[in-house]
Amino acid sequence: MTAFREFATGAGLLGRGLGLVLRSPRLLLLGLVPALLAGIVYIVALVLLVRFLPDLAARVTWFADDWSGGIRGTTRVLGGIAVLGVGLLLSVLTFTAVTLLIGDPFYEKISELVEDRFGGVPDAVDIGFWRALRRSLTDSLKLVGVSILVGIPLFLLGFLPFVGQTVIPVLAGAAGGWLLALELTGVPFQRRGRRLRHRRVILAEHKPLTLGFGAAVFVTFLIPLGAIFMMPAAVAGGTLLARRSLGKPIAITSTPSL
Repeated sequence: MTAFREFATGAGLLGRGLGLVLRSPRLLLLGLVPALLAGIVYIVALVLLVRFLPDLAARVTWFADDWSGGIRGTTRVLGGIAVLGVGLLLSVLTFTAVTLLIGDPFYEKISELVEDRFGGVPDAVDIGFWRALRRSLTDSLKLVGVSILVGIPLFLLGFLPFVGQTVIPVLAGAAGGWLLALELTGVPFQRRGRRLRHRRVILAEHKPLTLGFGAAVFVTFLIPLGAIFMMPAAVAGGTLLARRSLGKPIAITSTPSL
């Protein structure tokens, strides 16, 4: 029950983040701009993926070309589901990385104001914009690489009857949620001089909390246009997750408005 409560608390951090950014429509709109720019590119890419999905399904199931019609058709359908599933998984994970890079100044500001509202960061490390951007790019590329490595076995397992359409999506959600949590806590951890390796260890010590937040973001981002409109809230929620994981308060101690 403790793990379940922590998971539910983590999921609730996304809602708290949404409540925080909704209090400042101007800041919310600023946070939506980079997400909208990245969203246009990804929407076009997903439309093309769906458009050519039958051809892609045929290509990845080339081994079934000589099979009988019924079995070949079923294999093609499973192949199409697997391709679409991996495409959605990679799009969610890489969308977050790309959007954070495009909107780094905006999301840095959102995260900073959330920190100030809950007591600030007395020992904040200022490493400069370009150095911070370079570190964010490096960490994002590492996480994108991990997401690709995760996506390949999930793609292959997606061909398994029943398991590929039930168990594998759950595993994809868990893996995707974990990677999203690592992405969205990058700014607050970097503010404290901590890199990807540090937040991986710290978040691993709070797995139910981290997975709850990450799963909530993952599911929300799967909703059409959800990733675009919820990105500012996800950044705010990621900041709250970082504070809680580091043992910092997330009860309001000051009154600056977002």
